[in-house]
Amino acid sequence: MKPLAFVLTSLASVLSLAAETPQVRLDGEAIQGGLMFGQAPPGSRVRLDDEAVLVSSEGLFVIGFDRDEIGLRRLVVEAPGVAPHTRELAVQTRDYDIERVDGLPPQTVTPDPEAAERIRREAAMVASARSRRDQRIDFAEPFAWPASGRISGVYGSQRILNGEPRRPHFGLDIAAPTGTPVFAPADGLVTLAHDDMYFSGGTLIVDHGHGLTSSFLHLSEILVEAGQRVEQGDLIARIGASGRASGPHLDWRMNWLDRRVDPQRLVKGMPR
Repeated sequence: MKPLAFVLTSLASVLSLAAETPQVRLDGEAIQGGLMFGQAPPGSRVRLDDEAVLVSSEGLFVIGFDRDEIGLRRLVVEAPGVAPHTRELAVQTRDYDIERVDGLPPQTVTPDPEAAERIRREAAMVASARSRRDQRIDFAEPFAWPASGRISGVYGSQRILNGEPRRPHFGLDIAAPTGTPVFAPADGLVTLAHDDMYFSGGTLIVDHGHGLTSSFLHLSEILVEAGQRVEQGDLIARIGASGRASGPHLDWRMNWLDRRVDPQRLVKGMPR
């Protein structure tokens, strides 16, 4: 039996080590297309693979994983006055559907040179709208469905357009009649409201803070404008079939920085 003094000394060492380790909470999964929401002590610095992650004054942060991301990610939290906390995140892989979409106008599948230049200009507008890195933490509350309808397309699926393989689909498609309301799934700031983009038609982007954005595509009507603050549940648009679409639906997409993530992972069963 070890002497009592030795046991007490060992216990003190364990308690001291615990006091020197920051308390870090992570919600969500390290999975392709996934998001993880973190809470660290206020004043902490966070890095993901040596890339600085924005942290709010309350210690809140968000990280995400792209569609084809694989391997280990190293998350380091440096809280004031304690040793850095490191976690290895193994990104889980997913199986993706193959999705065939026929009946699209041929010029929207293979654009001519003039259209290609327009597409480049519009892509730059979208990139600019997604470039904000605000301290707002609108992402901290649970997300809600932006519309109700039949799920007609899912994130990550390989697209075959008019019989030709194209880029994967990065959004969640909700099929519903033209004019169906679209609501803000979370609080945010409108950073883009465009009536007619080549591929996405009526396009709306809402920034939720820390580089996390929602995009709403193929809209028939946009009811808010750039620079406007919206709250969860606000009516922001109406479903349509504008741009490259074979029928009326909402294409809801999300980005964290330059990573395309899966919005369906943030919501539960669709309400009637």
